[in-house]
Amino acid sequence: MSALVYPEQTRFALREGVTCVTVPTGAVLLNPPHNEKLTGLGAAQVQALKSLNQGPATLSEMTVEDGVGELLDRLTDGGWLAVTVRDGGRDLYTIRPFAQAPARPAHVRTWSATLSKFAVVHRDSEGFVLEHPLAWCDLRIHDPRLLALLDGTGAADIDLPYSIKNQLTEDLLWCGFFVADPEDEDREFRTRSWSAPDLWFHRRSTLGPRTITWEHFGPTKWAKGTFPQPPARKTAYPGAPIALPVPDLTALRAQDPTLTAVLEDRYSCRAFDDNAPITAAELAELLYRAARTREVKPVGDDEELLSRPYPSGGGVYELEVYPIVRHADGVPAGMYHYDSFEHALRPVADLDSPAVQRLLKSTSATLADGALPQVVLVLAARSGRVMWTYEQVSYASMLKHVGVLMQTIYLAGTAMELGVCAQGFSDTAAFVTAAGVDELEECNVGSVIVGRPAPRG
Repeated sequence: MSALVYPEQTRFALREGVTCVTVPTGAVLLNPPHNEKLTGLGAAQVQALKSLNQGPATLSEMTVEDGVGELLDRLTDGGWLAVTVRDGGRDLYTIRPFAQAPARPAHVRTWSATLSKFAVVHRDSEGFVLEHPLAWCDLRIHDPRLLALLDGTGAADIDLPYSIKNQLTEDLLWCGFFVADPEDEDREFRTRSWSAPDLWFHRRSTLGPRTITWEHFGPTKWAKGTFPQPPARKTAYPGAPIALPVPDLTALRAQDPTLTAVLEDRYSCRAFDDNAPITAAELAELLYRAARTREVKPVGDDEELLSRPYPSGGGVYELEVYPIVRHADGVPAGMYHYDSFEHALRPVADLDSPAVQRLLKSTSATLADGALPQVVLVLAARSGRVMWTYEQVSYASMLKHVGVLMQTIYLAGTAMELGVCAQGFSDTAAFVTAAGVDELEECNVGSVIVGRPAPRG
């Protein structure tokens, strides 16, 4: 689509982050790591670039003479310009590039185009925005009437010129939000294997074309000075705690198998010996070795960081452990919260409560013959601990922390000759009910089954 045939009211603007430095016969577009030199420009073209430096402008406001339209074509097709299509004095949509644009596709039958399965429409503080994890731009929808055009069924009912509707479809194809053939994305394994949430999560939590700086990404501490940091220690459950014995770490240093031995001997245990269940002392040792709070580190007057045996980004340590004890020697059955500061179990819910039973039964698919676990350690994240510090990567960081905690439990359990089996799923709704928490403040992110392993044949 040429800038010369966009609607007359269309506004062009340098995309966010771009700086244009002009000289009498040329210019340089700066948007690290991408830069572009423009040479041999005429006076009207240089003046057009100066106008763009001042803010959005229509082609007629810059002049249609002396190659200005061709320059705008080049900059638009290169992804250097944000393009706001307007009609009747009203903004309809804006193409907002954040990377270099691909070549425009050859002409296709736009009536057969359909929305990509990876495209996401959501509302933010500016209104509706259409995004795609593999796209080079976002599409800001200013006029909600356009939303009906995205599924291709409401085009005839929208009071807009046909040329506008057709142009939007062509732009959606160019931007990557539409696919020419609805079956294209299911023909290849590389696209069929990804779900929209997985691909979107991957792209949103990593550096790449959309995010090339640390602004609003990573450990920005964006909430500091606006919201208090969620406390390092979770408010205690009201029941009387069960104090746990503290293992002798000095003796364990001398007696433990080597790191190589536990790495090589580690396996996922799916059969347990209920005739000789895990003991209170063993559960206490496993929790102490893997998940206790070793140190609280105040940072100024408004931050607390922690130290535990496993690593955690920024020292925030958002993970909490909830042992559900079905069958253990010396620990009454029930759901507990592990108080990692006092090394104690605090009662949370009865074993026979429906939500706890759901959490237990969700493990049966993991164990041999659909058995129930002796103990399952439900892992939860007090998400605000991470989200107070990190932008965009918060949930990805939580999942990484779950992984390192699971491995720490595996290795400590192997050293203790216990059986361990991590789960890749859990019942998040059951956890919220059983623990009595707000899912936006504390959510289930994993679980680990532990107990006495059955003899291996």
